[in-house]
Amino acid sequence: MEKIASFTIDHNRLEPGIFLSRQDHTPSGDVVSTFDIRMTRPNREPALSPEALHAMEHLAATFLRNDPEWKDRVVYWGPMGCCTGNYLLLAGDYSSGDILPLLRRTMAFVAGFEGEVPGATPRDCGNFSFMDLPAARDAARRYLMEILAEPKPENLNYPA
Repeated sequence: MEKIASFTIDHNRLEPGIFLSRQDHTPSGDVVSTFDIRMTRPNREPALSPEALHAMEHLAATFLRNDPEWKDRVVYWGPMGCCTGNYLLLAGDYSSGDILPLLRRTMAFVAGFEGEVPGATPRDCGNFSFMDLPAARDAARRYLMEILAEPKPENLNYPA
C-alpha cells in the first residue's frame, strides 16, 4: 500500500505551527484545503490529552462555524489521532498565512472561554463528560503566545 502524504513528513523535525497539508479537488472542481494545526512537537514533548482536545474541538468548531467571514468555508475541525494537534478543512484555495488571523481569533476564543462548553450535554455529545476545559484553555493560550503571535517560517512550512 502506498504511504499517505502526511506520513512522509519527518515528525522528528516538525515544529508546532499551521501547515497546508494537502489540497483536494472535488468532482465539481472545488478546492478543499486541509491544514495541520500542530500544537506540540511530535515525539519530543507530551501530546495533548484527549479530554483537552475534545473540549477544544467543541469550542473551536463552534467558533469557526459562527465566524462571520469564514463560517461558509469551514468544512471540518477535529483532533489528530496522535493528539499533537487538529485538522482544519476549508473550502477554497488557501495558504497557512491566509488563515493565520482566523487561527489567532479561534485560539483566543478557546483560551479565554468561560462557562459551559457548547454541546457538552448527554443529548448533544456521545461522550459529553470526556472534556478538560482548563487544559484546552492552557493549550490554546500556549499555542497563541508561542506560535501564532509571531510565527517563524518553520511554523508555516513543513520541514524540507
